[in-house]
Amino acid sequence: MPYTIEDVVDRMSAAPRPLAAKQIADEIRAVLAEGVLDLIYRDRVLSGRSRQYDLPRTGTGAQVEIIHTLLGIELKIGKRRLLCPDLATARYLSIFVRLGGGQVAVPYDITGISTIADEMESSLQRMMLLADVLTRDRSSRIRSMVKRRLASDSRQRIEEFGSGAKFPEFLPPRRRRR
Repeated sequence: MPYTIEDVVDRMSAAPRPLAAKQIADEIRAVLAEGVLDLIYRDRVLSGRSRQYDLPRTGTGAQVEIIHTLLGIELKIGKRRLLCPDLATARYLSIFVRLGGGQVAVPYDITGISTIADEMESSLQRMMLLADVLTRDRSSRIRSMVKRRLASDSRQRIEEFGSGAKFPEFLPPRRRRR
């Protein structure tokens, strides 16, 4: 039986004292189960061919903007701009910048990046919305602590999974026998 948001709300209201930020973050991860950002990264990105990408380290609340210029698509991180090959890649990388940056794996097959970015953006948005719902009656400090905790947990797990090889592996074609 899946763990639902109603179960979490009932459990939190029945608790003798309010849950700490870490406990609320753990409850959110339990509700999302396999839809958590880092598990999507592991299952959808690292399972296929990928390349490494170094993003600048930022705080979890970094200002991220996707800009369409005459030269193409750029990802603006604070005052720094990174050139991206397409909009899907810029969306995909912006997710990791919001989590704090660092080394990540980018799928080599550009046709799949858009769907992966959709799933990851939805997961991140669900995490933040659940944090808002579960901390509705609490202070803004607790709400921001829960959100920071979710972002740092996801970033830490992504770093543990690794960022793949620097360049994708290309196997030479097999020779045909006649």
